[in-house]
Amino acid sequence: MISTLPGPECAGVARLAFERSGPRTVVRTALAHSPLRLLTPRNHGHAAWAYTSSFGGGLVDGDHLRLDVNVAEGATALLATQGSNRVYRSPRGCQSDLCARVGPQALLAWVPDPTVCFAGARYSQTLDVTLAAGASLVLADVVTAGRSARGERWAFLRYASRLRLAREGRTVLDERQVLDAEHGALPERLGRFDALATVLLVGPALASAREALAARVAALPVKPRAGQVVSASPLGDDGLLVRAAAVSLETLLSTTRDWLSFLPDLLGDDPWARRV
Repeated sequence: MISTLPGPECAGVARLAFERSGPRTVVRTALAHSPLRLLTPRNHGHAAWAYTSSFGGGLVDGDHLRLDVNVAEGATALLATQGSNRVYRSPRGCQSDLCARVGPQALLAWVPDPTVCFAGARYSQTLDVTLAAGASLVLADVVTAGRSARGERWAFLRYASRLRLAREGRTVLDERQVLDAEHGALPERLGRFDALATVLLVGPALASAREALAARVAALPVKPRAGQVVSASPLGDDGLLVRAAAVSLETLLSTTRDWLSFLPDLLGDDPWARRV
């Protein structure tokens, strides 16, 4: 069922619900109100896919979007974006919130395209995920320096991202990343790096992928003025948090895609194949 939420009070709100139906996962609910849109394309795997987009191609001053996601027991869901998350000049600011609940033995993969903040933009986001027993999560979040080719390298006013993860009612991770021009000029503070990434792998479905990625990061050589700087930290008994900074967005996207090369097998189809 795909429809639109009624009432102006619901502006910028969307809801998604994924359920297991036999061997496959289906989108049981997909409700959205402008400026948010939801796309649910078919694929050849057992997982259900959903993509978000917005009318106008990005966030404008005062926009506040909220996406509520529920992945029912045993379901497998991919949630991504139709394109880059563009944030236009916004003196008052823009906000985007994701609130996801992942049921027992379910899997959610949240792999949006990068966030691109234009000059003069103020943007904040919250990624709030609750995992039930046996649930798994793949999360990849990338923010760029902006439109560097137009002279807008790290020219936004503020970027703030809060990542919260709870497992069976217990908080596992609660952190905030802030890039604010009032704390000092961003181009000087970020130096030669043009993109930052956070990758999070949690849950039993990702045990082998998590072990392999941790080993790869640990084996990386330490080089002066390397094109990428990467760190990895264990998160509880079944989680891995990876941070990366790169001198180019293309390099970082290639790296994160390589880190997530296990994802097509988990989903039964390759979400990136048709976008190459």
